[in-house]
Amino acid sequence: MRHLLIALFCLLSPALLAHDSMPMEMPKGPELGASAAFDSHGRLWLVDAADGHVRLRHSDNDGRSLSAPIEVNATAERIYAEGENRPKIAFGPRDEIYVSWSQPRAEPWTGFVRFARSLDRGEHFSAPLTVHHDRAEITHRFDALAVDGRGRIVVAWIDKRDLVAATARHQPYLGAAVYYSWSNDGGASFASERKLIDQSCECCRTALTLTPGGEVAAFFRAIYGDNIRDHAYAVLHVDGQTSRAERATFSEWQIAGCPHHGPGLAIGSDGVRHAVWYEAKGKPTIWYGQLDPGHEPKHLLAIAGAGASHADVAVHGRNVWVAWNQVNAEGYALMLRRSTDNGAHFEAAREMARSHGAVASPQLLLKQDRAFVAWNTAGGFQLIEAPR
Repeated sequence: MRHLLIALFCLLSPALLAHDSMPMEMPKGPELGASAAFDSHGRLWLVDAADGHVRLRHSDNDGRSLSAPIEVNATAERIYAEGENRPKIAFGPRDEIYVSWSQPRAEPWTGFVRFARSLDRGEHFSAPLTVHHDRAEITHRFDALAVDGRGRIVVAWIDKRDLVAATARHQPYLGAAVYYSWSNDGGASFASERKLIDQSCECCRTALTLTPGGEVAAFFRAIYGDNIRDHAYAVLHVDGQTSRAERATFSEWQIAGCPHHGPGLAIGSDGVRHAVWYEAKGKPTIWYGQLDPGHEPKHLLAIAGAGASHADVAVHGRNVWVAWNQVNAEGYALMLRRSTDNGAHFEAAREMARSHGAVASPQLLLKQDRAFVAWNTAGGFQLIEAPR
């Protein structure tokens, strides 16, 4: 019941979340923040955190059973493993396994972005390295991980070095910044980080996905004017070109703090940018739209209202799926809506699963033309196939 009351409080009064996440001790046992992905052979892989270790497990039967966990980091360390800031997993062109996470430091709300790789399908992992070259004990966290069409690893994160510098100059600076780096050698090393944009929201997750051309695109909550918390879109260039972030949503939601609700992004083979995001101007709403950076999104649709949170989106062909958590006094429901006409219309919402305990953010996965929702709950991990 405590988790339900907290969730309802956050959804109905997001303005009261005008602070960053609290510092954390190293917890005992597994946490709910987890990420899942299918490799090129259709094997499911799951990463989460327990007892100071990022854990890797796999399943060859679509999540009905999971292997014994493998520790990604041999030496225990503190790990963020909450809904917006959880360990991530991605694969190289030969199913190399790449894992990233954010590591809390000694001071509150600080962190380092960490990375490790396995070249033998999870049998062994490299010693973790810190992705960014800046080692100041400030915020570098809320990492996002992707591999582009040429096998280059891209990591983006939220960074407060520019806030610290502005404060030292007695200059105003809202929020944080988005930085990113990349590896051209399969994760053995990372290039010096590059700033994408100033004044991003300080603790909403960044969504990364591939464009049809194989580049990594980012969609994230930024800050415009006097704490207008809308979203921006950018392609993260790693070849010397300048990356440019453009405003992509225009809800004009003004809130003097982070709402802890990052967006979702999926780009179809036709280049259509399917996006979902949360805002609470007037009333809490999960929105769907097709991004046209610099302009209002197309096909805007209110997917869900009060009690809905942490949506994700996936696309295959002309099928688009949106999943989210729905909370009420009885517990949490995992909800799904589907479009069969490339997002022009959506079917009515359907309940996919229910939990009376705490839950993590749902994650939509694709396995060929089949859609699944990965949902980690207090009762255990579930992989639920969307109706065909």
